[in-house]
Amino acid sequence: MPSVEQTQPLISHLLELRNRLLRALVAVLIVFLGLIYFSGDIYEFVSKPLVDKLPEGATMIATDVASPFFTPLKLTLIASVFIAVPLILYQVWAFVAPGLYKHERRLIMPLMFSSSLLFYAGVSFAYFVVFPLVFGFFTAISLGGVEFATDISSYLDFVLALFMAFGIAFEIPVAIILLCWTGATSPDELRSKRPYIIVIAFIVGMLLTPPDIISQTLLAIPMCLLFEVGLFFARFYVRKDEDEEEQVEE
Repeated sequence: MPSVEQTQPLISHLLELRNRLLRALVAVLIVFLGLIYFSGDIYEFVSKPLVDKLPEGATMIATDVASPFFTPLKLTLIASVFIAVPLILYQVWAFVAPGLYKHERRLIMPLMFSSSLLFYAGVSFAYFVVFPLVFGFFTAISLGGVEFATDISSYLDFVLALFMAFGIAFEIPVAIILLCWTGATSPDELRSKRPYIIVIAFIVGMLLTPPDIISQTLLAIPMCLLFEVGLFFARFYVRKDEDEEEQVEE
């Protein structure tokens, strides 16, 4: 059986983890309470790219009785999580920082900050660039006798999937830097596999986006560009030898 001395650190770590999770949840709750009054405005803002492209006289619809109430609340909750991402990442950082070396702390903090910015950049790119093109394409395709009307709940699921796809895809530079820094690969190895990575980018674009060539291409091209950005910065974060790491610690 483990001794009391062995179980004490485990309990303290679990308590610390619980406190960090509670603080992250409280941060999300505070943001949610601050935004809940504007839930309708938030949904109108998110739905604007489609509404602007709807045919004259067409509107969005609600096929469920409770959709007009719960759909904006769902969006507001998810928006609260998005907004609170820096606070959530800080709690993660505060939890793992004591177990990191000094040079590791110097790397992780900038990466957490840049990962937040890249995620927001991906979401913004989807909203301002992808949505107008995709919805313009969809609304231009009309079938005889079919009226274009989109359910508000289905629309929310659609745009959230695109938000997550582009937000995660824009994290490619951070992923490449971490892979090179941990020694899992090197910039030269990744550079030699560029043709395969380009093909993989288009396959990922096909899997993560709706089945139309526009959104697939608009996701794959930024992924390829971000891959090049990651390669450029990864050369500054190539894993050092153990002797060099000891010198850094000293």
